Amino acid sequence: MTAKSNVFTPTDRDNALFEAGIKLGSLYHQFIGTPLSLSGIASMEAALKDSMSAQPYVESVSVHIDKQHVKEELNETFGYTELKGRMLTVHAVIRYHSVQAFISLEYDEKLRYPLMKIDKIEEE
Repeated sequence: MTAKSNVFTPTDRDNALFEAGIKLGSLYHQFIGTPLSLSGIASMEAALKDSMSAQPYVESVSVHIDKQHVKEELNETFGYTELKGRMLTVHAVIRYHSVQAFISLEYDEKLRYPLMKIDKIEEE
């Protein structure tokens, strides 16, 4: 009786999608809850972009924090709130060799949840 080998060799596509998930998950869980004021929105967007851009395989990143949502959440006495998932829109492109994964994090009003998703995959 011979043992059957179940060896899995990940493809570039598998690795691109794995890296994409790691990038969005770490960005979200690292920064949600960070103190945020209206005057700090641009610097927070830059910090989020820089943090994600520093990681391997990240080709491009855009980050937008919804100013209206921040205004709605501000503590009137102290003038700040915490960064929340519903405030964020993130788009990124992750390249792993021959594959580009276009990914996003955006609040889904219907689900009432900050949804991370794969928007498109391009393979050379």
